[in-house]
Amino acid sequence: RDLVKKLIPESIGKEIEKQTRGIFPLKDVFIRKVKIIKKPKFDITKLMELHGDGDGDEGVAMLRPEAEEAVNVLTAEVKATAMEDDA
Repeated sequence: RDLVKKLIPESIGKEIEKQTRGIFPLKDVFIRKVKIIKKPKFDITKLMELHGDGDGDEGVAMLRPEAEEAVNVLTAEVKATAMEDDA
């Protein structure tokens, strides 16, 4: 229902024009046909059949050690910002 309300004033077409302006200038973008697909039913029993109960590898140590230079980028950025704010 919300999608139909967006299609009528062509707001999706205008948004597509704005987003693609840097790549290739489009003009007169119209949505002609929309196909709505129902989401599939989630069957937990089939999922469990495929994956089983697990191999018991939960909590097992990794085979190779993590490199020392491996850093969470977001955490490093937050720490750097905090250091700058303190200074």
